[in-house]
Amino acid sequence: MQNLPTFVLVHGAFANSFSFAPLQAELALLGHRSVAVDLPGHGFEATFPASYQAPQDLDALASEPGSIKGVTLADNTARVIDVLERAKRNGPTILVAHSRGGITSTAVANARPDLIDRIAYVAAWCPVELDVSGYYAQPEMAEVDTGSFAATLVGNPAELGLLRTNFRTADPAALAAFKRAFAADLTDDEFRTFLNTFQPDENLDGGTSADRAQAMTWGRIPKTFVRLAADASVPLAVQDRMIREADALTPDNPFDVRTLEGSHLRWLVHPKPAAELLANLAKP
Repeated sequence: MQNLPTFVLVHGAFANSFSFAPLQAELALLGHRSVAVDLPGHGFEATFPASYQAPQDLDALASEPGSIKGVTLADNTARVIDVLERAKRNGPTILVAHSRGGITSTAVANARPDLIDRIAYVAAWCPVELDVSGYYAQPEMAEVDTGSFAATLVGNPAELGLLRTNFRTADPAALAAFKRAFAADLTDDEFRTFLNTFQPDENLDGGTSADRAQAMTWGRIPKTFVRLAADASVPLAVQDRMIREADALTPDNPFDVRTLEGSHLRWLVHPKPAAELLANLAKP
């Protein structure tokens, strides 16, 4: 096991290490070790107010404090660096990011490229020419209806110091919007099960231009982009745009591009193909 890499898995928004459990089981069965990181304020550090339980009290939920208030991208970056430093004692590391976890992983790679032997983005944000917020204004994101989630937002983010979403809503329209965006190819039970692993709060720091991929640091790490072909929340067009921008930034070290079929969440619910793809990256 000494020469095999450790996969360090970084979750996306409102998620946590729990969502990687099926993937980690498949990786283990292929002989690979992995560690799933909980970013600050996630996992057992998350806040689940009593008002979020059933029956819900949305008025109370709108003002309940949350542990993720004040958490920054720098905090996320420090957490992942700590895990990588410990994992690196056992051999090579492969940093795997999903969704918003790509923002943190890019910042980590800018800061400590020496800790990463390969970085893999799975439909993850890899900001190069724009901040992530800037990509949302681009034509590649035109079909993403962010307004459809407005009914599930709780409280004022400026007052709470965090973004709070009611994933336990019973509103059929809101549930349908979530399913279209993240899990259109999952069964209703699979979708609701995953939805119940989400936590209500997320931090507000999405990074700045200083946190975009840097050629001299991030750019020297071997890198893979795993496209999710039916992703409706990070559409294929914007995935391909980030790949093009990254390849233009580091033409001597382009992305190794792979593709998995399925939605934003399918690879985590049915992880065998993803585990086999990642295991292939671990080969010398």
